[in-house]
Amino acid sequence: MRKYTILLLLSICAVILSACSNNGEENKESENVKVGIMLSDAGLGDQSFSDMGFAGLEQARDELGISFDYRELQDTETYEQGLEELVEQGNDLVIGLGFSIQEALETVAQKNPDVSFLLIDSQSELPNVYNITFKEDEGSFLVGLLAGMKTQSNVVGFVGGEDVELIHKFEDGFTAGVKAANPEAKVLTNYAGTFGDDKLGESIAKEMISGGADYIYPAAGFTGVGVILESQRAGTYSFGVDSDQFYLAEGSVVSSMVKQVDVAIYDTVKELVENGSLSEKNKQLGLKENGVAIAPIRVINLTQAEQDKLDQYIEDISNGTIQY
Repeated sequence: MRKYTILLLLSICAVILSACSNNGEENKESENVKVGIMLSDAGLGDQSFSDMGFAGLEQARDELGISFDYRELQDTETYEQGLEELVEQGNDLVIGLGFSIQEALETVAQKNPDVSFLLIDSQSELPNVYNITFKEDEGSFLVGLLAGMKTQSNVVGFVGGEDVELIHKFEDGFTAGVKAANPEAKVLTNYAGTFGDDKLGESIAKEMISGGADYIYPAAGFTGVGVILESQRAGTYSFGVDSDQFYLAEGSVVSSMVKQVDVAIYDTVKELVENGSLSEKNKQLGLKENGVAIAPIRVINLTQAEQDKLDQYIEDISNGTIQY
């Protein structure tokens, strides 16, 4: 009897050791996946685009066991230098966060055809560069719809960062939403020329508020933070962008156009960990794909008719009945 007991215990130990060994191999496999990211020009602390990208990699580190490193422009003289440093580290995937990084990323990618790159917010035709873009106009339309429905002055504002095609998508969607709800409303527009100057954003917001704007939507990174804070000081309303920015100004931020950069990066890294490679060259993420959305509506209240209109537009845009 004692003999069988000993054999049983040995068998149990063997199973446990085997399971531990397999788990160790899985952890080792995921820990071997290394990712590098070159952040957008505003860098960490922009409370928007860069912070969202960084958060996606933090989640991948915590849940998938990968390791990652990052570069900001203050760490390097150019985007190209930062990307080259990330390649030299032996990263399995190197991410360029933002359309402004495309030229530098393509230069480095051509020199390193065996390295996989991920470009966020633009598209490259190079075979080793994978691309993720978003339908920012869809989410911005919903923000504009809210502004158009609730404005009391019939004047609203849009503040862009750099005057480029990508930010025009935010503006076009916002303006279309405003006009869909309120054809008589006027949309004031100003491009700051930078994503990194909150004081300039504050100045632009003051000018718009003086011009009658009671709702302002900034798609301007850290410059937009200045817009939001000035709106709160003036007692007017604003919208966040990229992430839910309600906490920045809880008396002013009605909602935010949430761009799920963190989710997109996490999902891409998860595919790399699980499959060893990436399968889809170009991804475009909108409302239907949960790539963009609006944050909870706070500060103001919608009537039932207004909520129904918002819900109907979300459904119509998601199923392709309405396109922008």
